Amino acid sequence: MKIKISIASRIRKKLAGFSIVEAMIGMGIMGTVAGALMSGFTTGFFTMRMARENLRATQIMLEKMETIRLYSWNQVTNGSFVPATFTNWYDPQTLNNKGTVYLGEMIITNAPITSTYSNSMKLVTVRIKWKTGNLSRQREFNSYISRYGLQDYVY
Repeated sequence: MKIKISIASRIRKKLAGFSIVEAMIGMGIMGTVAGALMSGFTTGFFTMRMARENLRATQIMLEKMETIRLYSWNQVTNGSFVPATFTNWYDPQTLNNKGTVYLGEMIITNAPITSTYSNSMKLVTVRIKWKTGNLSRQREFNSYISRYGLQDYVY
């Protein structure tokens, strides 16, 4: 009777545990899943950062174009009134770490048209460059302004 119990308990003990090969395969699968999960999180956070910085660049370009809209024709064509370069930040209101630095330039040139009113139009280009991590990024916005455009309307 004792022999039967000891054989049965030995078989039960042998079937109850995992072998080292099974444990290593299980750990390998869990490591792969954890690595994929962390990679997904990293990619997601980086994509969101790029989208936010891109949106901020669009806001800066819009701000510069809106200020041009408010200038008179003489101020726009003067050459020294509108700054050629500017610097802005992701969060300009913070005191210490303002985040990503945006380097911009405004270029005002003659409009590339051949009509009779071509002397009364200018092409305004706002170009912004910044870095997301080690990735250099750039956005550009072009618009036309006219001597007799919106800036002459007084409300």
